[in-house]
This record gives sequence, structure tokens and C-alpha cells, in this order.
Amino acid sequence: MEMSGERLIAAPREQVWQALNDPEALKAAIPGCEAIEKVSDTDLTARVAIKIGPMAAKFSAKVKLENLNPPASYTISGEGNGGAMGFAKGGADVALTEMSPTETLLKYEVRAQVGGKMAQLGARLIDSTAKQMADQFFDRFAHALVAEKMGVDPADPAAPPVPAPMAFSVFSLVPTQYAGFPIIAWLAFGAMAVVLYLLFLST
Repeated sequence: MEMSGERLIAAPREQVWQALNDPEALKAAIPGCEAIEKVSDTDLTARVAIKIGPMAAKFSAKVKLENLNPPASYTISGEGNGGAMGFAKGGADVALTEMSPTETLLKYEVRAQVGGKMAQLGARLIDSTAKQMADQFFDRFAHALVAEKMGVDPADPAAPPVPAPMAFSVFSLVPTQYAGFPIIAWLAFGAMAVVLYLLFLST
């Protein structure tokens, strides 16, 4: 399968890059993420729990960053396993473009292969779940960046309200012959922020 899209984030490019490489920032933004561990500067492991329709599973994943060109771009590759529920392997290219001193355009292109019981779910159910999870990730990620700029802890109930982040742009799925697969890779890779999470939703 293939998937591509872009998001406009109301934060400087350097700040977005740092957040994409911060395990704690990723864990807070990825729905269902139980753990992310940085093994080295280019390797991470993750554990993600997720529910799609009647099925629930926990996936463990290994992720590697390649072709690093900070703060402009990198490539993600990885593989994950959810036992009888499914497996995934694939990669994605991520690019950050500075639109202004306070805005960054994030673009991604994803390639993945998947299998297992979740592939038997209907494409419509999986696609709707995928989009919902992607929107939730981007909302959390952007909200945290805006809060950081304001010096506010978004988890503190006594903190002043954080303005809503600027509107995001495009979220698009590219249809393929693997229409029944769009989620395993997200579940399997659950580690590297936007694109990694997009891997889960796109398979």
C-alpha cells in the first residue's frame, strides 16, 4: 500500500523536528502508546495498544531512522508484530518545509506491507478508524507544541487555556489493491510521531 499527505503545524521547523525525535512527546501524542524507548540516536522500540471494531491488539515494533538531514527530512523503516492479530513492515519519507518563522509544513509518503487477522476487517471501518486516529495524533502533537511556546503544561488543569493550533491542511489516503489492510502498519510501528503513526493507519 501507499499513503501520502501533509500537515501545516503552527511551530518553527526546528521545534517540530525536535518533537518528532522526542520519545516522550511521541508517547503523549500517539493514542494507545504504552511505551517508546530510544535505543540509539537512530533506533527506537515501541509498544502500542489499539482497538478497531471488535478487535484489540498490542503491537511491539522496532524502528530505524535513515537518511537523516536535520531539520529538513529523514526516512523511517521498521517492522512490528501483534502476534495472531497481524504483522507489518515498511517505511516512510518525511520532509519538513519552513513556511514562515512560525509555521512548518510536514509532508509524508508511506509504503507498507501487512498481514494477519486485522486484514480481514472491512476497508470502510479501518479507513474511518485510521482517519480518526490520525486527526487525534495531529491535534495532540500540535497542541503540545503551541503549549510549549506559551510555557504552559497542557496536562495541568490549572493552566490557562491554550489557543487552538492553526488549521491543518491535507490528510489523504491513496487507494491501492490492499484496501483491506489500512491500519496494521500503524499498530506495528507506533513509534515515530507523525509518519510512524501514519504507517499504522495506512496499511
